[in-house]
Amino acid sequence: MDLGNKLKAFLFFVADVAALYATLFITLLIRYRGEYYGYIGEHITPFTVVFILWVAVFYVAGLYDLRRLRNNIDFVKTLLLCLAINAAIAILLFYSVPSFGIAPKTNLLLFIVIFAILETFWRRFLNRAMTFGGAPNKILMVNGDAIGEEIKKTLLENPQLGYEIMIEIDEKEAYARPARIAEAAAREKVNLIIIPRRLKRESALAAVLYDCFSKGILVSDLVNFYETILRKVPLDDLEEAWFLENIENVGQFYDPLKRALEFVGALVLGIVLLPVEILIALIVKLTSRGPVFIRQERVGRLGRTFMLYKFRSMVALAPDGQAETNGAQWSGKKDPRITAFGGVLRASHLDELPQLVNIIRGDTSFVGPRPERPEIVEKLRKQIPYYEVRLLTLPGVTGWAQINHRADRDLADVKQKLQYDVYYLKNRSLVLDGAIILRTLKSLFVNPE
Repeated sequence: MDLGNKLKAFLFFVADVAALYATLFITLLIRYRGEYYGYIGEHITPFTVVFILWVAVFYVAGLYDLRRLRNNIDFVKTLLLCLAINAAIAILLFYSVPSFGIAPKTNLLLFIVIFAILETFWRRFLNRAMTFGGAPNKILMVNGDAIGEEIKKTLLENPQLGYEIMIEIDEKEAYARPARIAEAAAREKVNLIIIPRRLKRESALAAVLYDCFSKGILVSDLVNFYETILRKVPLDDLEEAWFLENIENVGQFYDPLKRALEFVGALVLGIVLLPVEILIALIVKLTSRGPVFIRQERVGRLGRTFMLYKFRSMVALAPDGQAETNGAQWSGKKDPRITAFGGVLRASHLDELPQLVNIIRGDTSFVGPRPERPEIVEKLRKQIPYYEVRLLTLPGVTGWAQINHRADRDLADVKQKLQYDVYYLKNRSLVLDGAIILRTLKSLFVNPE
């Protein structure tokens, strides 16, 4: 994210903090009228703690991600879900932390209602305001392949990102006439040049790009800019060296910490949700023939296979409860093999609960690439370049690819999701994992399909 967009994101953060404190003062004014000033002291500290957590939820939900700040139904649903989660956090804290000294039933309800109204209108106004005026980032793009077209489409659909393509130069023309880049950049007053990685190695072009750089024009390659804008990695424009440079040492410190946190988290969730699991098991048994659980062989980290556990959500055609008698196959949209209750389990992701056992055993993670069947992995390795790279980390119950793209229906879907998986491998962190988990929770209420 460039400096201008960082400032925009910071403006949204400042606006949210201002709205939170303004709502608190309005709430106290309504409740206590002329005596409100005497109640500020006892409310300000506990509410500040709550506000910090609220802003953190906004952050991991993507409400400071400029790509998502458009006044559409997805944004409204995300904002409302965040408000619901934050309301639950506030209630939990105020009634479980005695040191706060207050348990504001009426005040908290009033605060939540006022903030929901204020934040909705304020955010919609800011979203609209961000699209006014000219884009601060004027781009010259050397284009010659599909990823350039995808970048163009994304920038046209998201003017709030602050980028405008002023001129395009065909890759062949740039290679034949390097001086054309400098001439066009000066004429159109661009401040950012986007160029394919491979052209940077051409000495004549490199000299022209350096001259532009020395005049204050930023130079970025298509791969990095694509990754920044679309949050995935364009596989068609990569070579093996890119993976060695960008992924080889990523996660060596974070992965052990993540494993420890997930072991504890899965153990606690398994105990807390045991009544729910028992109830689901009974309903599965009573509503369709076959076993309650299914066991499927999946490919995990570094190609090792393991048995994945799930509640059965399809008709049992095979003796072991599988819905397949002719080998592994993808589940399509409105798959007739899905039972009535299985549809509920899949929509709510509750069929995944038995995977807590896999997480405790270290077979899978809460967050990571989707684990596939061995026969499917073997097939995809031959058909899609770099497919095996996704096996460098533990597979997950949910993941960056799962929340950004629909379920696999064909090879095009697999390739798109692999681009998201590679982005996750390169950028995995506690913050990104938190964002993925929160957006997975959002999907329980908002179906992206």
